[in-house]
Amino acid sequence: MNAKRLFRQVHYWLSVAVFIPAAIMFVAGGMLMLKKEIEWIQPGTERGAVESTIPTISYEQMVEAASTHPVAGVQEWTDIDRIDLRVDRGIAKLRANSGWEVQVDTSTAEVLKVAYRRSDTIEAIHDGSWFADWIKLYVFLPVGIILIIMWGTGGYLFALPYLAKSKKKRAKKAAATPVPNSREIS
Repeated sequence: MNAKRLFRQVHYWLSVAVFIPAAIMFVAGGMLMLKKEIEWIQPGTERGAVESTIPTISYEQMVEAASTHPVAGVQEWTDIDRIDLRVDRGIAKLRANSGWEVQVDTSTAEVLKVAYRRSDTIEAIHDGSWFADWIKLYVFLPVGIILIIMWGTGGYLFALPYLAKSKKKRAKKAAATPVPNSREIS
């Protein structure tokens, strides 16, 4: 079997094997690229009353402010997944375990925005961990490796006609150039 046929077969069958997981990865990846532009995916970041300063309220006050919005499900520290402090904007983003995000002004403790944050879920879908940890490692990781192989075989198949054309030109040029015989050299 020649390389061209082998690469076509490899490319063909690998594309069948990765079709569904790759489609999930592509769609989720596309959504993640747009997360700053689409409010539905990730809430936009507000600006606090005083920007570029050290917070003047405590973390307890931030959690207390977030707890005033029952939809977020924040009652105590264990309900918080993480706090993203944006000093340059004067806010703290409290991400609840429920998926909701509460943006609190770090100088006044005023809640500026409460919105559901889907980007973390979309990221988990993109890397496969949303389904199960074993799917992330034994399905999505191999799919990524297979896509790299497909990129290589596809690149080869794409370049093959150009390489053949170049080889033909060189052969034609070599045939047109007269070769001096040994009598002419001496």
